[in-house]
Amino acid sequence: MTLPFDDDHAPLYSLGQVADMLRVQHAFLRRLDQHNVVSPSRSPGGQRRYSRRDIMTVQHVTRMTDEGMTLIAIRRILELEQEVRQLRHELERARAHPPQPQ
Repeated sequence: MTLPFDDDHAPLYSLGQVADMLRVQHAFLRRLDQHNVVSPSRSPGGQRRYSRRDIMTVQHVTRMTDEGMTLIAIRRILELEQEVRQLRHELERARAHPPQPQ
């Protein structure tokens, strides 16, 4: 049996909890959501709920903003990082199952 806290993608943490954990402003987290940089899940009442995966991404984004990057640039970097992960996964699958000679 798996529990929600065993799932990196389970939306368990509120905006306030994440802000406290990462020592960032609530407004910063809202801005990340508004700019589609980190878009957490929503509770039935509309409250933002962050997963551990979301929190790791916010940490990554915070480091990039500390280096002076804009949210637009950061969003593009995150998109490219995701694309690289997908391509690596496809490459691993292709190597594991090479085409059969005819």
